[in-house]
Order: sequence, then C-alpha cells, then structure tokens
Amino acid sequence: KVAIKGIERELICPACKELFTHPLILPCQHNVCHKCVKEILFAFEDSFADGGSESSNQSSPRIRISSSSMDRIDRISRSGRKRNSLTPRSTLFPCPGCQRDIDLGERGINGLFRNFTLETIVERYRQAARAAIAIMCDFCKPPPQESTKSCMDCSASYCNECFKIHHPWGTVKAQHEYVGPTTNFRPKVLMCPEHEMERVNMYCEICRRPVCHLCKLGGCHANHRVTTMSTAYKTLKEKLSKDIEYLISKESQVKAHITQLDLLLKETECNSERAKEEASQSFEKLYHVLEEKKSAALRAIETSKNIRLEKLQTQVEEYQGLLENNGLVGYAQEVLKETDPSCFVQTAKQLHVRIQKATESLKSFRPAAETTFEDFVVDTTKQEDILGDLSFHSNGLEIPEINEEQSKMYNKALISWDCPGKTDSADIYVLEYHKLNREEENVTWQKIEVCGKSKVVSDLDDDSSYAFRVRGYKGSICSPWSREVILRTPPAPVFSFVFDDKCGYNNEHLQLNPRRTSVESRAGFPLLLGSERLQVGCYTTLDYIIGDTGIAKGKHFWAFRVEAYSYLVKVGVVPSNKIQKLFHSTHDVTSPRYEQDSGHDSGSEDTFFDSSQPCTLVTLGMKKFFIPTTPAAPKDPASRILPLPSCLGICLDCDRGRVGFYDAGRMKCLYECEVDCSGIMYPAFALMGSAAVHLEEAVTAKYREYHDDI
Repeated sequence: KVAIKGIERELICPACKELFTHPLILPCQHNVCHKCVKEILFAFEDSFADGGSESSNQSSPRIRISSSSMDRIDRISRSGRKRNSLTPRSTLFPCPGCQRDIDLGERGINGLFRNFTLETIVERYRQAARAAIAIMCDFCKPPPQESTKSCMDCSASYCNECFKIHHPWGTVKAQHEYVGPTTNFRPKVLMCPEHEMERVNMYCEICRRPVCHLCKLGGCHANHRVTTMSTAYKTLKEKLSKDIEYLISKESQVKAHITQLDLLLKETECNSERAKEEASQSFEKLYHVLEEKKSAALRAIETSKNIRLEKLQTQVEEYQGLLENNGLVGYAQEVLKETDPSCFVQTAKQLHVRIQKATESLKSFRPAAETTFEDFVVDTTKQEDILGDLSFHSNGLEIPEINEEQSKMYNKALISWDCPGKTDSADIYVLEYHKLNREEENVTWQKIEVCGKSKVVSDLDDDSSYAFRVRGYKGSICSPWSREVILRTPPAPVFSFVFDDKCGYNNEHLQLNPRRTSVESRAGFPLLLGSERLQVGCYTTLDYIIGDTGIAKGKHFWAFRVEAYSYLVKVGVVPSNKIQKLFHSTHDVTSPRYEQDSGHDSGSEDTFFDSSQPCTLVTLGMKKFFIPTTPAAPKDPASRILPLPSCLGICLDCDRGRVGFYDAGRMKCLYECEVDCSGIMYPAFALMGSAAVHLEEAVTAKYREYHDDI
C-alpha cells in the first residue's frame, strides 16, 4: 500500500496551491477546484468589461493566478470576441496546470465532471492528517456524541443511538449505504452534466470522458466512437494496474536514479564552490592590477608635484631678491657704494649681467612650472566598457550575425540575426543600439532582451544613423558581441496609403491585389485588339494609378519595390488640380489620331505632350534608374543611368517644395528637384508593358511572424 502522506503533491490544486475542494476535470485532464474555476472565469469576464486592465486581474485574494495565465486572459479578451451575441459562444479557460487555453464549450463550467475519486482520496488524506479529531454526530442534542458511521444516502453522520432512530429496522432507510465517519459525501450515481436527468453509461474514446445515451444520439458525441462504461472501467483499470506494476517492478532502478541525482546534487554544490573560488581569484587579480596602477599613478602625481613646488619656490626666492634692500638688489646697492674704480669694475661686470637677466625675466614673467595636472588624468572609458561586458565567455556559444538583407528600416526598425551554425544554442539574446552622433564622446547603448532571432525597435529619430549589435546568452554564459551594423532611418515620417481603385483606375490594363498594395500592368489582349488596325508607328499608352490618400503639408516618405522584369515604370507625385489632366492626356492607340486618314499630325502633339507633363515623375525600367534631363543633370547620358535599387523611396517636402528619390535600402538620395505643392499632392505611378510595383509594408510588432507564416 502507498502511504497517504507520500502523495501530497498530487492532491494540491494548481490554482490555489491548497488541497482540492470539489475538483473538476478539465478537457485537458487536469483537475482544478470548483471555486478556483469560477474565480478564474470571473477574472476572465472582468477583463472583457474593463478592457483587460490590470486592476481587473486580481479577482480574489485566495487564488494565485500566474502572470502568464493573466497574459493569456488579456490576450483572449483583446481577440475580438463579442459578448451577448446571438450566436453560441464557447468559453475559453486558461488552465493553470498546462498553461494552455482550454475550450469548455457552450455550457462552460456546467459541462465539467466532478472528480469524485480524487475527492475521496483527498478526504482520506485529511482524515489521516486529523486522526485525533473526531467527527461528531449531526443529530445528537448538545453536547453531541462522537459519530460511529456516516450515511451516504442521507449525507450525514450518526452515533449508534441516532442511527437506530433515523434508520429503523424494516423501513426503506434501513437499506441505505453507510460507511465509517466521513465528511465527504458523493452521489451514488454519476449524472450527465449535459443532460442532468440522465446517468452516464458510456465512455467516449475520442473525448476521453463519460457520456449518456442522449449525448451519443444527438449531442456533440454523435459521430464519436464510444464503449460501455463497464468495458471502459475494465480496460482503464487493467492499463492503470499494469502501469503501476511496471513502476513498482522498477523500484530498484528508480532508487538508483535517485542515488545518482543525490550525487549530482553534491557534485553541483562542489563545482559551484570551485567556480566561485576561481571567479574570486580572477577578480582579486584585477584588484591587484588596479591597486598597482593606482599606486603608480599617485606616485607619479606626487613626484611631479614636488618638482613643480621646488621650481616655483626657487622662482619665488629669485623674485624676492629683486626687492629693495633684499637679495640681489640689496647687494647691488652695496656695490654702488664702492669708490675704488678698479674694484668696482671688477665686481660690477658680473653683477650687471645678473641684473640684466632679472630685468628681462621681469618684463616677460612666466611661472617656472604648470599648476594643472591635465597630463595625469586617467581615461578609463574603454576599460569601463570592457569591465561592463565582463561575463562568462564560452567557446561553444556561437557569435550571432545580424542579417542585413532581412533587417529593414522603415516606420520602425526590424533587426534580424542568425547563428553561423544554424543552431539556436542561446537561450536569450541581448540587442543593443545607439544613435551615431559625432558630438557625443561617451556612447550610451540601449539594451533589449529578445527571446527569438528578430526584434522590432520603435521610437527612432528620422534621418539618423543607428549602430546595432547582438550577443547570445545561455544561463550566465554569453557570446562575444556581433559585428556592428549601421542602418539609417528614413528622412521623414513614413506615409501610409494604398492604390486608389476608383480615380482613373483602368482595370483592363492594370490588376490590383486584394489589399491594394501591389499593381501589375497587363496590356495583353485588349491592346492587341486595339492595335489590329494600325498601319503606322505609334507609342503605346501609359496606365496611371495614384494613391488613395493625399498630402497637404509637412514632410513625408514612402517606399516601394519595382519588379526586375518591369519594362517601363514612372513614379513621382501629382497635385490634385492636375489629376484629371493626367488621366485624360494619356495616348490611346484606339483613338482617331491613329487612324490612317484621320488627318491628325501626331508630331506636334507629341512635342506638346512631352513639354507639358502634369506631374513630377522619374523613369525606371529594365533594371535601371534614369535621372531626368535637366540643366543641372550630367550631360553624359551614361552618367544619368544608375542601377535600379531593390527598394525605392520618395520623400516629399511640401513646405520647401522639394521631392527626392531615394535608394530606400541605404537611404541615399539619387535625385532631387523642385515641385509645385500648391494643391494636395498624391503619390503617382505609371506602368507600360510588363511591369509591377509593390508598396513597402509598414513594420509592426508581429511583422516577422506574419512573413514567416507566409
């Protein structure tokens, strides 16, 4: 027999951390107290009403809901589920045992079974724990007597006398089932929670729960495989018995593992003490080095101070000698009293040289020594950085590398990195970044802890360069820093829009994706039909499309990608007062001007069209970027043709009346010109032949996960 006291851990509710009280079996097969389930559901309902506020998370002082469970409750409450809906809604329950969101179905808590077997075991444990505490009779007059038996049908405890009175011989009550004194009364027949008047008599092998015949006939278990309760009882009991026998037969192996684990515990203690001692010795060496450096620096400062003081003191004494009746001046005054010319000349010549030197030093006074000790300032900036990075380095932890192709700067920064060995050996990564500023001497790195291999960084300044680096951590061991990668933010805030499918949109030639973020030119069959009657040369039409949102003021930036196979694409901006002219001035091959006998002279019209463009556009195509022909442009045609960047950007400054075209990957301006911003400005695109343009998507917190799913 297994001792009751050895199974305490199995009798504790994972929510309240106390002994189970009326435990319910969840669909995930974990048990939770009935009261705990209600309190967690109340917290869930409050999070709907309060919008997931933190104040609603504390529903009861009794229950201890983990932060991860409350995060799941907040996530579920923000997922858009509607309350009081006419359609049936299921109840999601964050299980505190397996940390998963469990669907309780439409009936919610009412559809859960009570675990009477677990209740009985808990009651047996409680009785063993309070063996000295007697259960009193429920029917004795005060003072009550100690009970000797409990009736399972009456759910009450009796002493011998009261039991005879309430269960007289020859009556129906005499047939009641009675057991030893207990406070745990459970029904003799297990009823179906879905159909409260029906007893369970079958077992669903799919859902692994007891069901009644109505559940099988027309309920949610209609198409499930079921078996009789007796068969399920026999099968499960045999399996459980075999598993228990197997574990008991392996008792020696379990004891051997326990012995091995005890040795590992002791070995871990010893190794940790040894590691502490080695770490202390390493730091002691650093202390000694610092103490030696400190002593040497202080000695050097003291020596320099003494030398300077000696020089300054000597200079003081020399200048004191220049005072009247003192030192050199006093001696010279005494020499002047000499009346013998030969003796005077003999003494005065040397004295005159000294007096001249004193006079010159007086005219150009300069201290004999510096008072500042700027040469003795110790710069410890690099050493502080090195000590700040001091940690347990391991050769086995790979150095991560920032992937510049997958990283991007747009409305936010998306930084992605990989490990060379393609193994995720680190438990957590630390991403650091700082803004490049030439004026700042001391660099302050911003630090972010990341569980995955990418991170979205917000709140970066526009038109600025940032340095990024990353390192991996596994416990207390870390890898060296990765190579620093410098990325530049857009020159202005990102402007969000989609293609307009109403204004001038030609659905015969252009095709939009459902989200209106990509447009593709498909001249195809309609253009061939229109060209069937042509006998003279002509140029085909440009199909224009604009953004659905305009810009009235300020500085804005947007980016897009042009497919490499594109033949001709024009991009730029158009004012609102010229949109109609833009769409009506396009050349159509089916117009009368292309008929043989129409009488139109297309040459003059071509000249007018080229000289009166209603919008500011640059030309792209065949993997090239063409700088427009302007007086300021290079005269050499070859120098006006640049390779087409993988991602292009446009920066419109309405206040200055300037528009710039950028290599959005490097945030480098390729071409800039003036533009008339008198009206509302719209992004404009034109396609001809086979071509496609894709608007750059804004970076969000789930950007990496979304694209990984795709």
